[in-house]
Amino acid sequence: MTASTRIDVVDRPAAPVTMAGARFVPPRLRKLPLGAVRPEGWLKGQLIRMAEGMVGRLPELSRFLGTDSGWLGGTDRGWEEAPYWLRGFYPLAVLTGDERHLAEARRWIEAVLASQDSDGYFGATFNKRVMGKAGRAMPDLWPHMVMIDALIQHQEATGDARVEPFLQRFFAFCRAIPDSEFLPRVSWDQWEHYDELFGDWKPRIQLKRAGDMIPHLLWLYERTGEAWLLDLARRFRRGIQPPMNEWLDSHGVHFAQRWRYPAQMFALTGDAEAVAQSEYWLCQHMAAWGQQPRGAFAADERIRSGKIDPRQAFETCAMVELAKSFHILGGLTGDPLYADRCEDVMLNHFPAAQTADLKGLRYLTASNMPVSDDFRQHDFFNKGRMLVFSPHIHRCCQHNVAMGWPWHAEHLWLQTADGGLAAWMYAGSTVETPADARRTDGPAVRLRCETDYPFSGRVAIRVESREAIGFPLYLRIPRWCRRFEVQAPEGASSLIEDGGGRFVRMDRTWRRDDAITVDMAMDVSLTRWPRNGGVTVDHGPLSYSVRIDEEWRRCGGTDEWPEWEALPKSPWNYGLVLDRDNPARSFAIRRKDALADQPWTVETAPIEILAQARRIPGWGLTDQTVDPLRQSPIYTDEPTETITLIPMGCARLRMAALPAVGDGPEARRWEDAL
Repeated sequence: MTASTRIDVVDRPAAPVTMAGARFVPPRLRKLPLGAVRPEGWLKGQLIRMAEGMVGRLPELSRFLGTDSGWLGGTDRGWEEAPYWLRGFYPLAVLTGDERHLAEARRWIEAVLASQDSDGYFGATFNKRVMGKAGRAMPDLWPHMVMIDALIQHQEATGDARVEPFLQRFFAFCRAIPDSEFLPRVSWDQWEHYDELFGDWKPRIQLKRAGDMIPHLLWLYERTGEAWLLDLARRFRRGIQPPMNEWLDSHGVHFAQRWRYPAQMFALTGDAEAVAQSEYWLCQHMAAWGQQPRGAFAADERIRSGKIDPRQAFETCAMVELAKSFHILGGLTGDPLYADRCEDVMLNHFPAAQTADLKGLRYLTASNMPVSDDFRQHDFFNKGRMLVFSPHIHRCCQHNVAMGWPWHAEHLWLQTADGGLAAWMYAGSTVETPADARRTDGPAVRLRCETDYPFSGRVAIRVESREAIGFPLYLRIPRWCRRFEVQAPEGASSLIEDGGGRFVRMDRTWRRDDAITVDMAMDVSLTRWPRNGGVTVDHGPLSYSVRIDEEWRRCGGTDEWPEWEALPKSPWNYGLVLDRDNPARSFAIRRKDALADQPWTVETAPIEILAQARRIPGWGLTDQTVDPLRQSPIYTDEPTETITLIPMGCARLRMAALPAVGDGPEARRWEDAL
């Protein structure tokens, strides 16, 4: 008998059932336990390179991961660096199955679990009670907010029964902290003099990022039902430093975390205004500082007045922290917007922040950055070696980069509240889990997803479960997608036009070898930047940069672990010649025959776009930083050339926000277009 498939288009996966007056609203989507989702294809290749590269070998390279680490019981302070690394390294070890890395990850977890005091505190003794010069004292809880990510990963991967009571005891310690020492708020005029109160700047970080503790408290509450955990979550929420002024925060990584904090409280209130407030902060910030492609914003550590051009870079820490925020709010709300935003950052900016062999990274990556050198005085907030690809420096990013690809892989598939599965983000993968998370003794569902996404819009999903299983399957329609065609196992197909930002819901009794195919039409389009009339070329989930041939030059490090700068070997200062009536006709797509094992390089870019352009000779560098965009259209009498554009993620040197050139009455020469 042939099973029938019911196909609907829905805004979001089904909402969880909650009792009237309940103190807690469960999430619409849940991350599956670590190991349930296994990446394949290019994403698996990235994880293998991470394991063999800097992240996998970081204990040999980082002074913060030595035997003297406070997290291992040593005398070092034991602050954020080791937790940053471990919350990415642990899932990396599990997803790659590397036995050496698994043993190293367990060594750190065991040391953390063994460090708990009788009062529930764990970790380095230094942070338990930080004494300031003025006699004030407080515990520094920020590094614990990060380390708990790793502990939860461990519990979900292994079922370790020690973790939940361990966290209960620690949160009891937090509850017992007196008000005078629990996230003591300071006025903004005191903020830059915080070291006079508490010795240095590190303890103040928790005042900005205290909301990172709330998801951990909610995770434990769902497992224990202890109501005091929700009260403690509210206490952490009240302790967060308020917005700086009309802007939420001037620090890029603070902002990447802080904007989501109001929405996290939806789980305790069910009030949609909490989500709306987070969206307000994000949209306000991006309207001013996000005038560049795919979710990046101009905060080379900090946003600065007047520094809004796409030459102002985006910190690697901010990339992974933004992705984490999108993961959290996507699960809470089920809104596919957060999956789109995550793909924007992870598929367009994150690959370019590292060398192709993943043996080094740079602190900052800009959308317009034709030089990535060892110059120390770029027009960035931080001076120094910000653009050097290195495994040795860039302290926070050096460790936090570990979270990037493993967390992306873990969130490809999510469990829905109605006992189904959602294809939340697309990449080659297998997923195996109980068909209904509400029944751990039920049959298991196993799906295999084959795709070259984001370089192709074709996705093939095959059921590999042994038993026939009924459950709903949700397929996300990305917002960029205007034509989404899905073919059901019995051959029926549905074409959804202009359904971007919704889901296809397929309900069926699934049988072994049932197959689903998805075709997402990828069109060439333009993003226009209203402030200066610049443009970015988009194709599906990717935005494109001028292809700049790269010259890699060693500038430090060791023979085994060198440091690199990348210099341009081809022109980059182009403006685009556009067909006014139909801009898409200005471009031609050229695809490679096969996807390379490492597709994120200039040489192996799977898709190239041919464009018409003209050089703008006056557009150059100041202090080795590309000059800001000027008002389009730009007049230039240089000849029209056919240039090649490649995905931004393939381009360590990149020019992705370009002027439009023209010869009409509004066109001005570069020198006059201020």
